[in-house]
Amino acid sequence: MRTAFCLCLLALLALPAAFAQDRPELAPSVRQYLALDEPVVALVGVRVIDGTGGAVRENQTVVIEGSQIAAVGPRGSVRVPEGADVHELDGHTVLPGLIGLHNHTFYTTSKRSIQLNYSAPRLYLAAGVTTVRTTGSHSPYSEINLAQAIDDGTVPGPKIYNTGPYMTGGTGVSQMTRLSGPEDARRLVAYWAEEGVTWFKAYTQISRAELGAAIDEAHQRGLKVTAHLCSVSFQEAVALGIDNLEHGLFANTDFVAGKKPDECPPGFLRQYDDLDMDSDAVQQTFRVMIENGVSMTSTLAVYEMYVPGRPPLEQRNLDMMSPETREEYLATRQQIADLGEDAYYSEHRFRVGQAFEYAFAQAGGLLAAGVDPTGYGGALPGFGDQRNYELLLEAGFTPVEVIQIMSLNGAKVLGIDERLGSVEAGKQADLVVIRGDLAADPATIRNVAMVFKEGYGYDPARLLRDVAGLVGLR
Repeated sequence: MRTAFCLCLLALLALPAAFAQDRPELAPSVRQYLALDEPVVALVGVRVIDGTGGAVRENQTVVIEGSQIAAVGPRGSVRVPEGADVHELDGHTVLPGLIGLHNHTFYTTSKRSIQLNYSAPRLYLAAGVTTVRTTGSHSPYSEINLAQAIDDGTVPGPKIYNTGPYMTGGTGVSQMTRLSGPEDARRLVAYWAEEGVTWFKAYTQISRAELGAAIDEAHQRGLKVTAHLCSVSFQEAVALGIDNLEHGLFANTDFVAGKKPDECPPGFLRQYDDLDMDSDAVQQTFRVMIENGVSMTSTLAVYEMYVPGRPPLEQRNLDMMSPETREEYLATRQQIADLGEDAYYSEHRFRVGQAFEYAFAQAGGLLAAGVDPTGYGGALPGFGDQRNYELLLEAGFTPVEVIQIMSLNGAKVLGIDERLGSVEAGKQADLVVIRGDLAADPATIRNVAMVFKEGYGYDPARLLRDVAGLVGLR
């Protein structure tokens, strides 16, 4: 139920001018997606999961003034400013805007790789993802320009932290940069740093010397490096000074018997079927990462696709895809299902990967999350982030822990946690309003009623309407 206030001129003048001035101006191309644009808004009677890991708080009031959260507290104890736009939202859950730490703007199936400058930002925002790090780019200038357009208020979408082009070794045709040595790595980092990226990503065939050079060059420029590794193990990367590591166990060769330096051992995950998370080897990796402040990004949604029979087939995913994309996705899904127990990513190995991430967090590690909308196309931008919520619950985390992983932890990795990542007074009003009790029913993560970004309330239905049938095309 919504109670609208009729504001007279005196009431408007009584509102602090800063309320209207501290938000970016939006072009008509963005305003068309707004459900709410008021200088002061009160969400009353909501359940709050605040992103800090604290207990769920019932019957709360959240006051938004301009782009900021002005107050959060029990209903009746928080003063709602005169003239505020008040929304009675009993039965709804309010979360921080989700922060995706591995969220590309390109998308792949078994047959295509497409830059989704139109559909990806809309999908992310509609799903409640208000900030992303791209974590490897196939089209860096496209992403830089997209990020600027969003900041300028001419394109709807999440705040984007750009990552430069992938850095890897080896030979062959690829959309990634094939490094020829350490100086090549330095040259690449220096160039893209000048172009405005803030992170760099190394890939599976990079050498230790190349990775070390890239990290050193980035750090000299105040920038950071993450990696999807194989040729270099997690502990080796930490020793080189890396800032973040992607994909958890699925990209960690620390525990491979007979691994050769700078080589990626094929099929190494088969050696991990009996991996003991309490073993000295695993705990040593955790200690090294934690002592050196190296975070880890969970991307369970993209790996789940390779487990036969997973994930549940959702019509909403198929509706977003173009007909050809849908056909490609379903054909590959069936091929994997036909593998049964012979699949490389078996149900058991997937569970071991989940256990690794849970054990890392239990040891004190900083775990964030992202969708990685690649593979053969089943983990869509935004929708895959929501699926991560369920998969992290499946791994053993509680609802409040998962929201912390997907919000405040991501903000900490990006160094923006003082202003984003939790539902707290004084922070930016990036919020997600969910219909239902998210702590009791994980599926309600899909029931996004409204998404606030910088205090503007976006209508998810309008965003999704304009994306239907376009994933895989634009």
